[in-house]
Order: sequence, then structure tokens, then C-alpha cells
Amino acid sequence: MSTAILTGQPVPGSSLEGDLRSLGFDVRIASGPAEAETLLAGVPAGQRVAVVDARFVGHVHALRLALTDPRFPLAAIPGAVTAQPAGRQDLTRATARGNSGADLPAGETHAGGTTLVDGLTDRIATALAADGADVHRPELGSLVATVPRDPQSRNEARQAVAAVDDEAVRLKSAVKARDGFFTTHFISPYSRYIARWCARRGLTPNQVTTASLLTALIAAGCAATGTRGGFVAAGVLLLASFVLDCTDGQLARYSLQYSTLGAWLDATFDRAKEYAYYAGLALGAARGGDDVWALALGAMVLQTCRHVVDFSFNEANAGDTDATAGTSPTAALSDRLDSVGWTVWVRRMIVLPIGERWAMIAVLTALTTPRVTFYALLVGCAFAATYTTAGRVLRSLTRKARRTDRAARALADLADSGPLAEGLAGALRNPARRLPGAATPAVALLGGLAVVATAVLTGFGGPWTIAASCLYVLTSAVAVARPLKGAFDWLVPPFFRAAEYGTVLALAADAEVNGALPAAYGLVAAVAYHHYDTVYRIRGDAGAPPHWLVRAIGGHEGRVLAVAVLAALLTAPQFTVALTVLAVAVALVVLFESVRFWVAAHQGGAPAVHDEGEPA
Repeated sequence: MSTAILTGQPVPGSSLEGDLRSLGFDVRIASGPAEAETLLAGVPAGQRVAVVDARFVGHVHALRLALTDPRFPLAAIPGAVTAQPAGRQDLTRATARGNSGADLPAGETHAGGTTLVDGLTDRIATALAADGADVHRPELGSLVATVPRDPQSRNEARQAVAAVDDEAVRLKSAVKARDGFFTTHFISPYSRYIARWCARRGLTPNQVTTASLLTALIAAGCAATGTRGGFVAAGVLLLASFVLDCTDGQLARYSLQYSTLGAWLDATFDRAKEYAYYAGLALGAARGGDDVWALALGAMVLQTCRHVVDFSFNEANAGDTDATAGTSPTAALSDRLDSVGWTVWVRRMIVLPIGERWAMIAVLTALTTPRVTFYALLVGCAFAATYTTAGRVLRSLTRKARRTDRAARALADLADSGPLAEGLAGALRNPARRLPGAATPAVALLGGLAVVATAVLTGFGGPWTIAASCLYVLTSAVAVARPLKGAFDWLVPPFFRAAEYGTVLALAADAEVNGALPAAYGLVAAVAYHHYDTVYRIRGDAGAPPHWLVRAIGGHEGRVLAVAVLAALLTAPQFTVALTVLAVAVALVVLFESVRFWVAAHQGGAPAVHDEGEPA
């Protein structure tokens, strides 16, 4: 239960007290500022508390946005201020200063442009600002939130409230502000109403996320039947899963049910659904006598590498120390294109975001064959990857910003270097510092190309892949021997991912025995989960996975060397078994630690997150 403290008796005819109770607040009324301070001190430390001016007039949704959003320790709108447990100390101190009036400027104007009135809540907000506290002020748009000073102002405010349908505003704001064309025009117009239906029946975003996962898994099972009816059902169910996938985020925004665990489930399940569906298509094709496991694995590798490019570039440029960092000619051209309406949608579509991608997969599954579906997916993803990567390379060419230590640390964590690379990096640190700036990604690229090309060209079981893997360990160490602060160092993690996944794919294809490619698919899926988990922890400011985990699963260079050695020492059937065992072992370790971490973070009251991000 949360507690709301009203600074006096509500004005006759006001629905404020009922509105606060409808939002889950236990309402207490203070006769004056001193009693408000006393009541505030009496609220248990683990509860959210709000101080609301009794004269407040506004929409319920304005109060909801300010007083119930779990992402912000402190929040305020005109006439109301709130604090979660993490912000209680700041609120208590500001309330004491607000009561005393010490050192508070009169008639100050806050960021929204509204002049502060002579009320306790606004004095508290002013004191918080004077203390440098980070107070969230939600964008209200057409919503009303004001504290009238006289009856005429009150009547005008009530008329303004009546003129705006706050439920319509709430429903519209449930839709992500920036999304793909297919999602915006074919899903969101009705999925928002599904979200409201779910909210009114007490369903949570996590429950809808789980329903989306189960629907996608059933779709994968239908695809695995290999029948035309199964493929049609799979396509329909995949689209249904995507509708639910949109609904869970809209439900979170509609009801402000954000959580650390929910953000992780939403991001993780998206990848699990898509890659499970690829596997279902491959199984279905095999039932019809067509082996497309190499295409399925190639699609997963390409899609994962695309995401790593996105993550690495964004992390490398987070918190740049140069204010002109975003003023490159490429960025300026992008801004000019965004000013032309139709180009915005074209550019969002050609990167093949999740909506367009899943729609294409669903339609092609129902109407064609798995092989055609994978060919189209590979071509589309390859074009999208080329387009986005080229644009980011061009931006990096003219970017003037200096990389921060945090960005370098994030890239090092995304690199996923194991004990072999780390051990050699220490010895190579001084020579590496004498290399030119572009040498770091170039060395990573050359090492990756060497091991993948050797695995492709020399066949299964030869010693040359082991030699190339040893070279890859060395080049990987050189690449991470100095902080990743160069203009193009964000390319290092994607190069590592492509090298590792590509080597596993090449060796499994060279084995030419039943089961090798599915085993390789399982291994890459387990490792990719670990890499996605690393991204989500960094995005949530939770840090990278523990060092022991990275060491336990060998790091990217250790896994490449291990797979190469297994291919050289074992027969093709034995290699298949070894890949399966390795996939299961990696999956168990990374899943156990990941689930343990995210559940503990959720139970420990970690700050709620909700990443709008780029369309996946």
C-alpha cells in the first residue's frame, strides 16, 4: 500500500481523495504543514509516499503518471510530489526545508514553465531542485494538472479537465512512440485495446509476455510437423505471438507496470521465440526431406551479429565527452531525411525490424517452403546489416567525441574475452599501445576471417583449423590489450561474434553427418543467450555477468579453440555428441546464473527499467 498525504481538506466537490484511492493510495489528511511533516515521518520507510495539494485539479492519468511510475525515485507535477523508498530521505529533507522556507527562491519556474505557487508541495519541489535531486517531471501533453488559487480559476481548470478525455490520452500513450511500419499500422491500432482489456482484468505484462512465448513455441511445433496445414497454422500463430509481444509493452505503459524482471523477460523471450521458430522450420523441412539446418543456423548467426552491431555502437557512444559528437555529416543527412515523412517509414522498414521480419517469416511459412523462407530472411537481414553497419561506420569516421571509460568497459564486457585472451593481453599491452588506432578492429577482423576461412576451406578434422584457432586467440588478445576507445573499436565485439559462430557453423557443416548442424545450432543458441544477457545487464546498469561465468564457459576464443580441437581429435559422429554435450553444459551454466541474477535483482527492489530502444 502507498500513502498519499493531502495538505488540508479537499475542496467541496473535488474527486481528489477518491482519485488517489483508485490509484492504490491510503489517503491521510494533514491540517497544516507541520502535521504533513509528522505524517510523512510516520509512513513506513519501505512504502511509496506522495504529498498532494488539497486544491489540486487535474486528470487522474496525470496523477497516475506522476505518482505511480516505478522507474523514478522522485517525481512531481504541479500540486503533487512523490518518492519511492530510494528517494524518501530527499523528500523528508525537502519537506522540512519547505516548511521552514529557508533558502527557497520565491516565484521560481520549473522545467515545464509553470510558476510555482505558494503551496507546500511546490515548496517541496523547489527544495528538491535546490538540493540537486533528480526529480522526474512526466510529459503531460493535453492533460491538466494545476492548483487554482481562486474559484474562477478552479472552474476554468475543471472545464479544461472535462474537455480532454484522459482515457483516450492514456490509451494513445500506451503505444511505443517510435516503432516499425508494420507494427504501427497493422498491430498497434487494435493491440492497445487488448492491453486495456488485460489491464482491466488484472493481468500483468509478464503474464502476457509468457503467453506470447508459449504461442510462439506452439507455432514452432506446428512448423516442425512439415505439413502444409502445420505451416499455415505456424504462420498464423507467429503473428498472434507478435500481437501479444506488442501488447505486453503497451500494457506496461498503460498501467505503468514496469519492472526489471519484466524488461529482461520481454527482451529474452523475443530472441527465444524467433530462434525456436527457426528450429521448428528446420525440423519441418527435414520431415519433407530437405535439410536446411545450415540456413537456420546462418540466419541465427546473422541476426545475432546484427544485434551486436547495434548494441556495441550504442554503448560505445553512450556518454560521449564531446558535445559535438552527434553533428557528423552522416547524422545531419539522417536528420534531413527524417524531415521528409515517407523516408522515415522506408528507413524503418529496410532495416527489417521485428514486426516486418516476423510478418515476412509468417507469410512465407504459410505460402512457400522453409528453404524459401530462410533464403528471403538471409537476404533481407544481410541487406539490413549492411545498411545499418555502413551508416555507423560513416558516422564514426567524422565523430569527434572521445570515448569514456564506461564505454570502453562496456565494449570489453561485450567482447566476452576468456582466460586465454586475457592472459596474453597483459603481456601484449605495451606493444598493442604502439599500434595505430584502426589496428584494433582490423586485427580482430583478420583473426576471425583466418579461423572461419580455414574451417571452411580445409575440411573437417584437419590440424590447420587448430593452428588458425591459436592465431585467433593471439589476435583476440591483441585486440583487447588496450582500452577500446578508438573510433571503430565498437566493431570488435561483432567481429568476435561472427568468428565464433561462423567457425562452429563451418565445422558442423564439414562434418556431414546427421545431427551435427542441429547440435551446432544448440551450441550457438546457448552462447548467444549469454551474449544477449550481457547486453541486457549493461543496459540495466547492472554490470556484466560475473567473471567466473565468463571463465567457466571459456570466453569466445576458448570456445573456438575447443571446438577446433574436438573436430581434429574426434570422428564426425563423436564430434556431434561432443557439440551436444558442450551446448547442454553451456546452456545450463548461463541459464542458471542468469535466472538467479534477474530474480534476485527483482526481489531486491532493483530500479524498474523499460527500454523503448530500437525496434529489434
